Amino acid sequence: MAVIFQRPNALKDVSMHYCPGCTHGIAHRLVAEVLDELGIEGKTVGISSVGCSYNSYDYFSCDMIQAPHGRAPAVATGVKRCKPDCVVFTYQGDGDLAAIGTAEIVHAAARGENITVIFINNTIYGMTSGQMAPTTLLNQFTTTTPYGRIAELHGFPINVCEMLATLQGPTYIERASLHDVKHIKKAKEAIKKAFKVQLAKLGFSLVELLSTCPTNWGLSPVESMTRIEKEMIPQYPIGVFKGENLEV
Repeated sequence: MAVIFQRPNALKDVSMHYCPGCTHGIAHRLVAEVLDELGIEGKTVGISSVGCSYNSYDYFSCDMIQAPHGRAPAVATGVKRCKPDCVVFTYQGDGDLAAIGTAEIVHAAARGENITVIFINNTIYGMTSGQMAPTTLLNQFTTTTPYGRIAELHGFPINVCEMLATLQGPTYIERASLHDVKHIKKAKEAIKKAFKVQLAKLGFSLVELLSTCPTNWGLSPVESMTRIEKEMIPQYPIGVFKGENLEV
C-alpha cells in the first residue's frame, strides 16, 4: 500500500504540549517537512527560544539548543560562525523576538548573518497568561490591556517584517499565515525558500507566520482562524518584503 501521509522524520513521534487550536504544531510540521525534503536534518541546529515554544527541542529530531530569552539570534550567530557548514535556524515567538530580543534580531539582520529565523506572531504573550505583546493589535484586550490596547498609552503594534526590510543586511523576508490550507501551503514554500537562501550562503532570511492563541484570545479554534484573516492580516499583510525575485 502506498504511503500518502506520514510524520516527517525531522519531527519526533511525541505528544506536544500546545493548547488545542494553537498553530505551533502546524509550524513545527512545516519546518520538519522542509528539513526532510532538503535532506538537511543531520546537519541542522535549531535554536529554541523562551515562550510557548520553549521546549521545541523536544519535538525536532535535529540538534537543538535552548537560548536565553530573546537571545536566539545571538546563539545562532555563534553556532553558524563556528560551524559554517551547519544549517542554523531560530524558532521564536513575538514576545521573545519583538520585545526583549528586539536588539538581537535587528543586529543579526543588519549583519546579514547566514541564518534562518522562523517568527511566530500571535499578537500576545501566550505562555505567561496573555499579556500585551509588541504585536498586540490596537483595541485588543489582554490581561495588561483590559480596556484594549490604546495607542496613546501603549504605543502602536510593531510590524517586524516591514521594519527589518528597511535594513541592507537581510536577503529574504516574508510574512505568511496558517489560517487555512491554501495559506499553510504558501507558508511552507516560504520556509523552504528561507532555508534555501541559507544553503546558498546568501545571508539572513526570516519567515513570519501569523498564528493563533485560542486560549488567551478567548476564542474557539475555528474563531481563531477567522480572527487571523479578519483582524490580523489587515495589520500584518501577507507577502514578500525582501527577496521577492530571488531565485534559489
